[in-house]
Amino acid sequence: MCVSLAPAEFTGTTLYCGRLHHPEHGLIHVLGYQNTAANLADGPNAMLLHLPARQMSRRNFLSVGRSSDVLERMVDAVRPVSVGLVDDSIAWMGAAQGPAVEVFEHDVYTVVLARDPRAVPAALAEVPEHRRPALNPELFAFYAERCPAHAIAVCCFDNAEAAQAKPLLMWYPPHDPDVLTLPALDCHTGAVPDPDALVDTDHWVILGTDEAPDGWGSPVDHDPAMRHALRSYLPDTVVGRHFGGPLRNGDFAISHEALLRVGEEGVTRVGVF
Repeated sequence: MCVSLAPAEFTGTTLYCGRLHHPEHGLIHVLGYQNTAANLADGPNAMLLHLPARQMSRRNFLSVGRSSDVLERMVDAVRPVSVGLVDDSIAWMGAAQGPAVEVFEHDVYTVVLARDPRAVPAALAEVPEHRRPALNPELFAFYAERCPAHAIAVCCFDNAEAAQAKPLLMWYPPHDPDVLTLPALDCHTGAVPDPDALVDTDHWVILGTDEAPDGWGSPVDHDPAMRHALRSYLPDTVVGRHFGGPLRNGDFAISHEALLRVGEEGVTRVGVF
């Protein structure tokens, strides 16, 4: 589930969002994203993620290092017990600080990170040619209108690198600390997404919080060799659910209050609006 700048196929997506009080950054959200990408374009391509962040820069992107199975371990934690999300709690939803736009290398990607989507087209000129996708200005005008005050991350890759990507993991101070949002707007053709369309889904939605009470969720068996700096951004327990089949195009969101009820009640239905 994502938007691409040229034709592509994305399967096996995992979306993670966690809320935590970090010792250095305070109350933040952490977003994780991973999929299997098949680039159907003749040249380079890119994934586009919109983030409800008050400020972001390259330092907000976390390196997973050798712990490239960090999101797989979260899925493994919830898969056997089929922990679900509380009914009507998670919604399928239709910053002035930091640099206006940055271009930097992260894993196999060249990332264009912009405070305003309309700054992306000019910044693509700084992306190495072998990773620079074709440009659709209408796409960035769409995001400027539909997602005001969202940071935009355009993760550019070439054909050979698509299958080698490690999971993306990033942190940010969110617009609303008490609502966890996971970007899931979908369009794999390079065109402007249709918010009213039904789209096929094949992904896990995983959620965590450092305020979880005893007995909440399923414990995650994190890599024992994981760096302490990375571990400080990750939860001890998670809840989640797999989505397959058609859903209305848009993002996921859940209030922190509803998230805390999920683990306590252990229900398996999900509200989708």
